[in-house]
Amino acid sequence: MRLDNYTLGSYTPGASYSRQLLWYFIGSPLVESYWLPISSIKVSILRLFGANIGKGVNIKPGVKIKFPWRLTLGDYAWIGEDVWIDNIAPVVIENHVCLSQGVYLCTGNHDWNDPNFNLIPAPIHIQEGSWVAAKSVVGPGVTIGRGAVLALGSVTSRSLEANTIYAGNPAKPIKKRTEWENLASDTTKN
Repeated sequence: MRLDNYTLGSYTPGASYSRQLLWYFIGSPLVESYWLPISSIKVSILRLFGANIGKGVNIKPGVKIKFPWRLTLGDYAWIGEDVWIDNIAPVVIENHVCLSQGVYLCTGNHDWNDPNFNLIPAPIHIQEGSWVAAKSVVGPGVTIGRGAVLALGSVTSRSLEANTIYAGNPAKPIKKRTEWENLASDTTKN
């Protein structure tokens, strides 16, 4: 590959250069800070920079977010310590989703067949009631189905079916999550 020929092509970060600089030098350090453990302040900062965030969201210290203007967090989402949301493409995290400590969400890859190492961004969508366990990795273009679980340290570059528990590298289905199916059907009756 020829990295001296690399360009972003038609890709743009989605915000003005001044907004990006304000995020990198002020917003991001405050959200990532361990000295500022108050989740509601972090939520306010993310909203100020364009994130769409629901109610009751809990953001722990050490969270890194590439572009808040490409982030949607549903109600009561939990984002654990040292989560990295590397969102060069949109990331949608629905209601009642838990991202445990050290999770990495990666929305971009490069074309290894292209001599110029072309960038390939793709969104991530994590549906309601899902849990991405500690130290797991989710690749570009993945949708995690409603109520799915990606177990500790697992890696997926493929979408996960609803109400299914996955584990390993690459992640493989290990069993159905029947408890979530029962809970989900109870909440839709009310």
